[in-house]
This record gives sequence, C-alpha cells and structure tokens, in this order.
Amino acid sequence: MMRVLMTTDAVGGVWAYALELATALRVEVVLAVLGPAPDPDQRAAAEAAGVRLIETGLPLDWLSDGPAAVLSAAEAVARMAHEEGADLVHLNAPALAVARHDRPVVAVNHGCLGTWWDAARGGAVDPALAWLPELVGRGLRAADRVVAPTRAYAEATARRYGLPLLPAVVHNGRTALPLPPAQPFPGALTVGRLWDEVKDTATLDAVAALLNAPFVAIGATRAPHGGAVTPAHLHATGPLPAEVIGHWLARRPVFVSAARFEPFGLAVLEAAQAGCPLVLSDLSTFRELWDGAATFVAPGDAQGFADAIAALLADPACHAAQGEAARRRAARYTPAAMAEQMAEIYRDALSRRTQAA
Repeated sequence: MMRVLMTTDAVGGVWAYALELATALRVEVVLAVLGPAPDPDQRAAAEAAGVRLIETGLPLDWLSDGPAAVLSAAEAVARMAHEEGADLVHLNAPALAVARHDRPVVAVNHGCLGTWWDAARGGAVDPALAWLPELVGRGLRAADRVVAPTRAYAEATARRYGLPLLPAVVHNGRTALPLPPAQPFPGALTVGRLWDEVKDTATLDAVAALLNAPFVAIGATRAPHGGAVTPAHLHATGPLPAEVIGHWLARRPVFVSAARFEPFGLAVLEAAQAGCPLVLSDLSTFRELWDGAATFVAPGDAQGFADAIAALLADPACHAAQGEAARRRAARYTPAAMAEQMAEIYRDALSRRTQAA
C-alpha cells in the first residue's frame, strides 16, 4: 500500500481538508502537524479515523518571522519523509517544497500571502514580508505536481507566481456535519476567521446594523499573530466546536460570506450541505462553485447584502428553494470525489519520477 506523508496545521481549514482526505484515500497517510499543536478534539478525530499524527513542533510559514525557520522546517519534513519510508510527500504548505526531496512531491496551494495580498492590498508585497511569496513560488516550481481547490484560484496562483502550467484543480470535499432536529433561526449566520481582513467583517457588521433580524458570527476575532476586530452589531460568539456549529446550521439561517478573497470556502460548503440558503460575495471562486445555487452581491455592498438577506427571510418558499438548491449543489463536493482525483495525481507524480530516474 502506498504511504503518504502529508503536512497540515491545526489552525484552520487545512486541518479539516487533510483529515477528510487522509480518511477517504485508500492509502496509508501519516499527518505531520506544523504550528500549534492539535487540541484534544482534533487528536480524538484523527485517532477515530485511524490516522497517525506526528506533532512536529515545526513553525508554520505564515507565522514565521523570516525565511530561515521555513527553510529549516522544509529540510526537516524532507528528512521525516525519508525516515517514515513515504512513497510520496503531500505538502499543504507549498513553501516546504523548496527542500531537496528524494521522493515525489505534490504541493496543494489552499491560500498564500502572495494571492491574499493581490486581493486585499494590491501592488508589491510589503518588503518585510516579500520573502514568503518568494519561497512559495520556489516551492510551487519545484513540486512534481501542483494542485488548487478551484480553477479560479489555480489561475490566481499561476498568475502570481508565473507558473508555466496551470495547477490541477481538485475541488475540496467535506463530510456533512451532523444536524440534530432544530427550530428554524429567523436570521443570518457567518462562520470564519473574522480577524482576516479579506473576510470583510467590517461589511458584515454594517449589514448587521441594517438588518431587522439577528446576525450571528462564529469564529475567532483575534489573529494568531496579533490584531483583532471588534464588531459592534454582529453577535460574535468566538470560535465554537463543530458540533455546536452543526446545531446552528441545522436551524437553516441565511448563510453569508462577504469575503473579498476565497480560494474555496469550506464554511460555505458546510452551510450548503445543511440546506442553508447562500448569500455570497460575487467572486469568481464562488461563481465557479455555486452559480445557480446562491444569491450573489458585489463585494463591500452592505445594503445589497442586507436586501438579499431580508428578501430570503421574508419569503419562506424562496428560503426553502434556495436552501435546497445549495444542498443539491453541495452533493458534488464529496471526500470520495476529492480522494479519487488526488490519488490519480499521486500516481502521475510517482510515474513522472520513475520515468525521470
């Protein structure tokens, strides 16, 4: 059986992606965790899935102060792959591909500073941070195969880093959260890293001020590297366990994302799986995934978001129809489909290395 060393972190959506994929693949996967250690619930989930964790203590690239720590981590991961006898290395942080690997490397770009900067700020990256996009670009060019979760984000990645080939596109898959019986919630919900400026919490807060209905925001308001947002009108709960988020989604609120940049959007998928109607910013990523199954609003248009939410809350039949359309669309994005496509990419990467040897 093929053995894959896969990197992950326990901070955000990459953890959910990695565990879903490791569980669905018909190969042996060892998850190497970088950055902050998994919490007890995450460790229990990995154990239940039969996935072995290595808590490396190595730094995450986007939480590092400079290139030296990332280069050292990349070398450590390469050694780990050798020591574990991995047939292939799956890197969910492409900068780690800069090390010299003696086995095939598949790099998946879930999001990076360079493309984030293009969307959030524009222009040249702050010189103090420019080392990170430079390492990511080197890693993407060194990998045997490169993957992105949407075509829109594959194009953004290729454009930012001048890649000669478009990354392969493999849509993320997610197992639906358990949904207990629940009373409908006559309001709106958003879930995500509220501290991240591209999530545009400022617009969401302005929407909450305009709505004559509650608007709940689940997620961290304080960034791991410092800084925070303090919404005045949203009902911000802070981070909540997946089980509690499932209870909220079971009430089928109008789910809202006002993001100005989104490589995929796992929280949107979870909401759609629950049958929540979707009101999303009009991004190419969201159009690719949800066109015909969501209401789209121009990014930053607080009044437009408020009007779209209010219309759904005022029309139960439309609310139900839009929720059902989202649920049907979400059925395309499964862990099994993701694993099947990734397994084919693994085989191709192994074949390329064999032919080059």
